[in-house]
Amino acid sequence: MSALFSELKVRGTLLRNRLVMSPMCMYSSTEGFVSQWHLVHYPSRAVGGTGLIILEATAVEERGRISPLDLGIYRDEHVEGLRELVGLCKSFGAKVGIQLAHAGRKAESYPPWERERVEVRGSRDAIAPSPVPFGKNWLTPKEMTREDIEIVKESYREAVKRATEAGFDLIEIHAAHGYLLHEFLSPVTNRRKDEYGGSFENRVRLLLEVVRIAREELPESTPLSVRISAVDYVKGGWSLEESVELAKLLKAEGVDLIDCSSGRIAQEESFSEYPGHQVPFAERIRREAGVKTIAVGMIKTYEQAEEILSNGRADLVAVGREFLRDPYLPLRWAKGAGLEIDVPRQYIRAW
Repeated sequence: MSALFSELKVRGTLLRNRLVMSPMCMYSSTEGFVSQWHLVHYPSRAVGGTGLIILEATAVEERGRISPLDLGIYRDEHVEGLRELVGLCKSFGAKVGIQLAHAGRKAESYPPWERERVEVRGSRDAIAPSPVPFGKNWLTPKEMTREDIEIVKESYREAVKRATEAGFDLIEIHAAHGYLLHEFLSPVTNRRKDEYGGSFENRVRLLLEVVRIAREELPESTPLSVRISAVDYVKGGWSLEESVELAKLLKAEGVDLIDCSSGRIAQEESFSEYPGHQVPFAERIRREAGVKTIAVGMIKTYEQAEEILSNGRADLVAVGREFLRDPYLPLRWAKGAGLEIDVPRQYIRAW
């Protein structure tokens, strides 16, 4: 019996296996709309047997885009394309989630392939908890007012409504990788003196408010996930102990999954990536907070994924780059392990 290819029910959503396609920006959108690229890229991974596909970071506010080529969900007009995309993926047996994001101080006003040609990175419209730039060659963001905070909260509310209308099976709130909600969590970026800064309770306030809003707007049967950076690789930054405490609070607010990544809060951070380097974060949060977790980060083989799940270190494993290399990764892993798996009848001759 394969742990990876066993079903998992999260609230009212039954996943056919425990392999997740991790959110990865495609930089293929114009004004936030789904493009032909998205309509080919994501459904091909559904055909390939993925259990859960989580769409790339999708901006809840125009000024919160990581780049001007990001997907968006900040206009009602975005729903139609997203609905078509979701329908295609679901028709091939995958469940589909969307990662709702706001880039905060890491918003940029040009495509990523132009970064080497600009003297100063960032966007002049960028907002953040405090006026602290990401690095020495970045623009200084505007410190958010209380009005800005309320606008962002309502942007998440409207985004959740639109995501529900588009038919997504799961919603993920992006609170990792140095983007806006992570910026509020981390002492490195949050130097506010009001009720949104200072103590742990104050720094987690905005994320909890966004989660509360999401849970209010979502159907009871729809799972809610939060991606966090479990640690900051910067002195005085967010810690794993804080992540455990945050996970307990998120679970109490109705969060079903903690997607456990790490880092990217500041330009000067330094850490080593190696296969499974973030798995201990998912394992500890799962054990101490009693909440389901997703392990992510250089998970490259079936054997590695199977070990993580079989030993109770996480409930799901998310894979990124391997899915870019091979849209039929689940089928290939199952074949290599000698497992019986449903193969599209059009492909049976290859199995």
